Amino acid sequence: MSEATPAAAPAAPIEKSALEQRFPEAVTPDARPGYEGYLVGADHLVEVARALRDEMGYDYLSSVTAVDYYSDAPNAENFIEVVYHFYKSTGGGALELKVQTPRDNSVIPSLVDLYPGADFQEREAYDLYGVTFTGHPDLRRILMWEGFAGYPMRKDWKEAFYEEEAKPFKNRWPEGQVYRAEDRNPFNKNNQYPQGFDPTTFKESDDPKLYEVLEKAGRAYSEDIDTEQVVVNLGPQHPSTHGVFRMAVRLDGETIVALKPVMGYLHRNHEKIGERNTWTMNMPFTDRLDYLSSMSNNFGYALAVEKLMGDKGAPPERAQYLRVIMAELTRISNHLWAVGFLLNDLGAFFTPALYAIVERELILDVFEATTGSRMMCNYFRFGGVARDLPEGVLEKIKDLVFNRLERKIDELDIYLSENELVRSRSEGVGVITPEEAIAFSTAGPVLRASGVPYDIRRADPYGIYDRFDFKVAVRNHGDVYDRYMIRIDEMRYSLDILKQALKDLPGGEVMNGKNPYQVRVPAGESYGRVEGPKGELGYYIVSNGKGNPARYHVRAPSFINLTVLEKMCLGQKVADVVVNLGSIDIVLGEVDR
Repeated sequence: MSEATPAAAPAAPIEKSALEQRFPEAVTPDARPGYEGYLVGADHLVEVARALRDEMGYDYLSSVTAVDYYSDAPNAENFIEVVYHFYKSTGGGALELKVQTPRDNSVIPSLVDLYPGADFQEREAYDLYGVTFTGHPDLRRILMWEGFAGYPMRKDWKEAFYEEEAKPFKNRWPEGQVYRAEDRNPFNKNNQYPQGFDPTTFKESDDPKLYEVLEKAGRAYSEDIDTEQVVVNLGPQHPSTHGVFRMAVRLDGETIVALKPVMGYLHRNHEKIGERNTWTMNMPFTDRLDYLSSMSNNFGYALAVEKLMGDKGAPPERAQYLRVIMAELTRISNHLWAVGFLLNDLGAFFTPALYAIVERELILDVFEATTGSRMMCNYFRFGGVARDLPEGVLEKIKDLVFNRLERKIDELDIYLSENELVRSRSEGVGVITPEEAIAFSTAGPVLRASGVPYDIRRADPYGIYDRFDFKVAVRNHGDVYDRYMIRIDEMRYSLDILKQALKDLPGGEVMNGKNPYQVRVPAGESYGRVEGPKGELGYYIVSNGKGNPARYHVRAPSFINLTVLEKMCLGQKVADVVVNLGSIDIVLGEVDR
């Protein structure tokens, strides 16, 4: 080395995070390009998760899902990865943990004892990926039936009318020789059945595992009066179960001693189809999840993809404001529907709901004029929104926000909130404490009605929400009445945001560059989440750099909020079950996916 050549400066020591210092042998940073968080061995998972909750403040387990890293190439490294997103209920970003497990023997410990909100999510990973969670108190399939053969989200599982791994299928591109897969692959000749299953002799029987769990829970309940416990099935076809949803309830007299939600009647493998679709094709697909809140669904998915796209995915200012305007109108629209139908569940039938629906229809008029559709709006794009507001729509929105909706929300509040029937049927019913609400991973109005002021728009701001002055609605009794009142409060606070957004709405473009027919998303992973009307709506996506998502997962608030339903109902009367369910505000398109 010559004297003129300066010696290279010693590399700065890499500062280890608190988690690495606490568990130097157990966790390692995920060094894959485009990935975040830490890898942890299955044998250390419980220990690390307990420290995250008890020592580091990560008391809220938002999302649990799995990814199948599979390739049929020779010597490919294949494994299942279970991904956890932890947050602090006081706010801040995610801490992500991943556990890798062999595909042929996927076994990791359950976190249900530490985080009860993991219950349904672990069951989903077991159901769709075949991951066994040891110690789980009720590990059954949750969306598929017990006799279903295989794990449909694994990459080597082929559905009945399988064509190819990803769209556009070759029969449509480039020659356009379109044919129906069903015609070439008739139904019944491609079904897979469990070993020993004969569909010609099959007779439908009870669901033994379900009733076994109910009976076990019922045994723990004791009363002075000697009564016989009975099992009642509420749903799946019943107006008060909000679609095709069933609750298996064990009763002692009229008292609920056990309750198990049963879903999956609508299951259409939304996520599998999402991984066949191109990135752009999934935008209208998200509309179908919560068909009352399609703008919020678009928003979460756009954020997840744009995180990976970087500057190419950054929306211009006008688009950012239009996104907020549409999302907050969606929140009001959703809550109007939820309040109206809670009264339906309380026995008021349709009159209050109709008054709420009138106002919702006016908001849908705005959506239709802007997007061409009232419910399946498909309005967001990566890097902006599909089109600007047409002539006259801004004036319509201003009239709703500044003149009409505030008066109508006041009317609902005046006529409903002090109603004797409403108060007597909802106060003290379905109480969830703040500790329980966090532990069960509840989100949105269910969480905030229990006194936890956690709203992602404030706790971990996205878009331009950090520019607006607004209150986070919070109530403290954790009962049905407070879950109702939270929605009344939030509609008013959404109007506050809308007034500011309309006042500051800038001119300019609504797309970052041209609206592309297709996008290429850099390799990596991303979790985009929004404060949807029903709570945290998140999308966990993995890109391998190709034109389709390698993994597309929806963290659906309707699904996860149902985890706490049994807790809400235990010790209550059977008449309260429907009211408790209505206060969660579910949509089955989002539950079953």
